[in-house]
Amino acid sequence: MATLLRKIGLIRLHDRDTEDPKHHQGSLKGTKGGNQKNNANKHCQTANETNNILSTPEIKARKLDQVGKDKAGSGKDKLGKDAKEKQQTGGGGGGSKTTSASSSSSIPPLAPHRQHCTQVRTRRLMKELQEIRRLGDNFITVELVEDNLYDWNVKLHQVDKDSALWQDMKETSTEFILLNVTFPDNFPFSPPFMRVLTPRLENGYVLDGGAICMELLTPRGWSSAYTVEAVMRQFAASLVKGQGRICRKAGKSKKAFSRKEAEATFKSLVKTHEKYGWVSPPVSDG
Repeated sequence: MATLLRKIGLIRLHDRDTEDPKHHQGSLKGTKGGNQKNNANKHCQTANETNNILSTPEIKARKLDQVGKDKAGSGKDKLGKDAKEKQQTGGGGGGSKTTSASSSSSIPPLAPHRQHCTQVRTRRLMKELQEIRRLGDNFITVELVEDNLYDWNVKLHQVDKDSALWQDMKETSTEFILLNVTFPDNFPFSPPFMRVLTPRLENGYVLDGGAICMELLTPRGWSSAYTVEAVMRQFAASLVKGQGRICRKAGKSKKAFSRKEAEATFKSLVKTHEKYGWVSPPVSDG
């Protein structure tokens, strides 16, 4: 019996020794492959579990938010780079232009039309001033008020010697009738404003404040061809025509004319005459 058992053991050992090694390796590979498959299955199961966790709504929302932030950040970076490039290539020049434009707009330049009118007025008055100084009959003389070319004090030395006004001037030792003449910006296209300063006159188309009632001193009656000398000659004729006299009444004769009163009176008379018309003296009366 013991001998039989030994034989059986020997046979089994012989079978192991004579066994094909490839078959043995294949069995080992199969074992390893099984183990790898098991590991792969475990990994897949883990990945599936992870995907199941990430597929929840909250995680998805977080992922979308993160993607949006990344895009926004990249967009801002691009905009920042573009702005820097523009500044380096020429943006700075535009900024300086804007600054210079804003600084220049704070001080508006003189309008071309106004500047032209000022030049015309200056040239015209300079020419007239020279012509008046060349007059040989001493009809009028001119003094600038505080050296202002556009503000004149004009002395009328002569009126008709056969008039009552001339006799008044002789009796009161009045050497001249003083008038103030101011020229607007658009002279000679608009008339000057003229008023009597001294002496205080009555009648002769001289009204309150020293205002003068003459159509040619209004915008409707004015012409740019009129000179200061021509206007003064017309005024001298109007004084005589209107029977102007020097006021000799006590108290009233010493009251000076005022510019404010003269301007108000002139505006009022212009409205009145525009409504009812003007009456001009005959040419034979000057």
